[in-house]
Amino acid sequence: MDSHQNQTLGALQELIEVVAKLRSPNGGCPWDLAQTPESLTPYVIEEAYEVVEAIQSGDKKAIAEELGDLLLQVVLQAQIASESGQFSLQDVVQGISQKLIRRHPHVFGDVSVQSMDDIQQNWEQIKAEEKGETSSDTQKLSYKLNRYRRTFPPLTAAMKISQKAAAAGFEWENIDEVWAKFHEELGELQQALAEETPARQQSELGDLLFAIIQLARWQNLDPSAALQGTSQRFIQRIQKMEAVINRPFSDYSLEELDALWQQAKAQLKRE
Repeated sequence: MDSHQNQTLGALQELIEVVAKLRSPNGGCPWDLAQTPESLTPYVIEEAYEVVEAIQSGDKKAIAEELGDLLLQVVLQAQIASESGQFSLQDVVQGISQKLIRRHPHVFGDVSVQSMDDIQQNWEQIKAEEKGETSSDTQKLSYKLNRYRRTFPPLTAAMKISQKAAAAGFEWENIDEVWAKFHEELGELQQALAEETPARQQSELGDLLFAIIQLARWQNLDPSAALQGTSQRFIQRIQKMEAVINRPFSDYSLEELDALWQQAKAQLKRE
């Protein structure tokens, strides 16, 4: 092992010790001690998104920092689990190493591959065997759709599920039928909001969102990019509003805020 590897392992050990100290009942941080695997779940997702954003920006310093934040979530989850004897960081690291070796028999074994398709096919077959699934299970449409649901953010997953189902023949005849479905779901949501339980309201909201995604697919639009663009424009308009006011938003009437909003919108359009 060279000096660089030793330094890397030393840095990782320091992080492990820092996290253990933060979680120590004797002198640890009250916030860290109050956390559970469930309470930390939003941070795992947030940090993963921030890693992606940093990579897209091309800022090497930001990428390294955000990867560190994501690594912290891994170490912290393992530390909490180890305190109750569930598993340790060693189990996590050894588990992924063994998985990589199993799923790359063309590197660590004697399997020969001719193409990227062969590699992907071997990966999926080994993965299925690990989970006790048969080849017939993995060929089912429901299996493939559920994989999208588990592995992608909800908006992206819904689009991929819609595309895969349509490719299998589960599709409308024309765009008018898609619009009819949208209006049907909109009516059901309005009724649920007026008369139904919160659980039913959430279910109907999901149905409406899925119908909007169907419309996006039919029109070859990217719903994730569309929503990202809307969020960006919303923030830009807020920034323009903040540039011309000297008090908190709460000090202004709704009419005043709306006038400022329209002014910001027009200014950005000119720019």
